Amino acid sequence: MIGYVGTGGSFYECIRYCLEDKKGLSEDDKQYLSERENVQHKNRAEVLFYNQCFGNKYELAREFKDVSRLSKRVENPVFHFALRLAPGELLDKDKWMEVGAACAKEFGVAENQYICILHKDTREQHIHVVANRVGFDGRVASDSNSYKKMAALCRRLERQFELKEVLSPRAFLPPHERVKKRGDTRRIKLANDITRTLVKVKSWEEFAKAMEELGYVLVKGRGIVFIDEKKVRIKGSEVGFSLSIIERFFSHRSDIENRNDVLIADPRTESNRPSAADLLANSNSSGGETVYKLEDSNITRELKNILELLLRPEYIDNHIPFEMIEAGMRKKKKKKRGYNRGLGH
Repeated sequence: MIGYVGTGGSFYECIRYCLEDKKGLSEDDKQYLSERENVQHKNRAEVLFYNQCFGNKYELAREFKDVSRLSKRVENPVFHFALRLAPGELLDKDKWMEVGAACAKEFGVAENQYICILHKDTREQHIHVVANRVGFDGRVASDSNSYKKMAALCRRLERQFELKEVLSPRAFLPPHERVKKRGDTRRIKLANDITRTLVKVKSWEEFAKAMEELGYVLVKGRGIVFIDEKKVRIKGSEVGFSLSIIERFFSHRSDIENRNDVLIADPRTESNRPSAADLLANSNSSGGETVYKLEDSNITRELKNILELLLRPEYIDNHIPFEMIEAGMRKKKKKKRGYNRGLGH
């Protein structure tokens, strides 16, 4: 669900826009567009309910304006909300009325004058709510943090009515959600295709060939890019599969299958089977431990577990290249020299 919130100074213009058909469309245009788009351009607006008010656009505007005069400090007494569903979703009128009432309550105008209107001129269902920020007691509903409130309302309504989640702009998300990737069916499909392919193939060449058969073009450089059938370029790192992750997975797979470096005290006992973390920890080890062969029927399961661990952000490979250590030591020494110079040494 996508939400909009705005304020304004003219009740009449806002109510007129919500209640009337779009300006600039002739009757023939409305008929033609309605048939072509399978929507309703003629008589597009349906009032779902009135709250503390009633009448046509002129009467409503006059009623709203009269009440707004109870406050002499408000410059923009109009609250205008719009809530739109994601493509392909539908709600019946009763549920839309619940949505409109929830919106009014969220913004503190549930006891004020407002109207809830359903529009039928787009493929995605949506409603408009026009409210008076000034109540009958003269108090004015706050318009601060409006976008943040609307984002929270949309997420709550999505859960309540089991709708698709449409993430808000990151600026209005809680801090713990700002780092999350936005939902994208194309990226989700790519991630699933990579996962299924990795556990089936044994080498980079086989992986590239299998992905090409699925319709992807692979571009390998300092990183890896996947180009799908629609010519959309997606970096592997955007779906969690950076080039280093994929290469690391093949390295661990090679260790398991070719060297059989898996610690299993008794392959007949499931409780003694090592975890994926143990496999990762011991896949680069050498000599000194008892070595057993992993049963073929369990290889795929173990590989999936390893892949899952590699994709966790907290996973850190024990192997640190010497160059990184050396560079870190140089940086530390340089920082120390600068500190000493600052002390006058």
